[in-house]
Amino acid sequence: MPEAYLVDAVRTPVGRRGGALATTHPADLGAAVIEALLSRTGADPEAVDDVIWGCVGQMGPQASNIARITALSAGLPEHVPGTTVDRQCGSSQQALHFAAQAVMSGTQDLVIAGGVEAMSQVPIGSPTTIGLASGMAHPRGGARWAARFGGEEISQFRGAELIAEKWDIARDRMESLAMESHRRALESAATGGFDVETVGVAGLDHDEGPRSDSSAERLAQLAPLSDGGRITAALASQISDGSAAVLVASESAVRRHALVPIARVHTMVVVGSDPVFMLTGPIPATEAVLRRSGLSLEQIGTFEVNEAFASVVLAWSRESGADLTLTNPQGGAIALGHPLGATGARLMTTMLHRMRRDGVRYGLQTMCEGGGMANATIVELL
Repeated sequence: MPEAYLVDAVRTPVGRRGGALATTHPADLGAAVIEALLSRTGADPEAVDDVIWGCVGQMGPQASNIARITALSAGLPEHVPGTTVDRQCGSSQQALHFAAQAVMSGTQDLVIAGGVEAMSQVPIGSPTTIGLASGMAHPRGGARWAARFGGEEISQFRGAELIAEKWDIARDRMESLAMESHRRALESAATGGFDVETVGVAGLDHDEGPRSDSSAERLAQLAPLSDGGRITAALASQISDGSAAVLVASESAVRRHALVPIARVHTMVVVGSDPVFMLTGPIPATEAVLRRSGLSLEQIGTFEVNEAFASVVLAWSRESGADLTLTNPQGGAIALGHPLGATGARLMTTMLHRMRRDGVRYGLQTMCEGGGMANATIVELL
């Protein structure tokens, strides 16, 4: 089967809600990383076959196929198309899968995969809330959904609580993970660990999310998000703005354009999971990707598992047996933030550059997704 090579990956700094990127148009965020990606690799813009872009809140400045608007904003030729993907939080990881599948099928040779989310401008859930305010039905308002799931509350916050309850994950254990996420992110930033993967935009050259003032005492004082619950705001990913992109190439494109890939896509899967628990998908996705790859857990040298909530990562680690010291070693979304449509590509960007820097042969990325789904990707260093 033809290979899909990952030539390079670039991201913007992740901005806090209301921070330095709050007023930057999402197409400009995306254009910045696409321009940087092509400049760094020397790939010919004329040869790009497609731009596959993740975005969850596809309304307002992110409506009307933000992939196409971003491609044109980046100066790509008019003959280069674009399409926008919504697999909830995994949108840009799915964009990468689609790009790799196109290359592996032999139908395309050079594809830009990535995503964007400007959550300061398009708040989470905007398509639903604004639709309801306009008199439209709820997405889960159909008779067949009700017949299957009744009146079950479906939300990521409830899912995170259900996971903490099912796996009996104590609040102080989750708080320890959250503080470690900030510590790792700050350490990586201080030692230049993010420099090679980040392109400055709108005057911002560093991630705004990591906090140096977290403490067990401060976290313990926070009120839970639900009465009697264990999850607080500090145990959830931050609302953020940002973009990231990966250049995916076929073997012929690598030769033709004299590209030097970082890694190849080894194995890809996507699975569905319980939509009420919603966020448990990384557990079966990890099982499935390892089974399909023929690799053992012990052969994976680094993991990126999206920190949507602390309970998600801790339940995943308990079920998979993965070593938390190898998981999100540069911090996760609790510290760095979670610009929904960009995070999948952001995780891959960070993992790829870490693998190259540290000589790690295999890396595994997975993330939970709204509706009860998860992508998982194994890449192999070249």
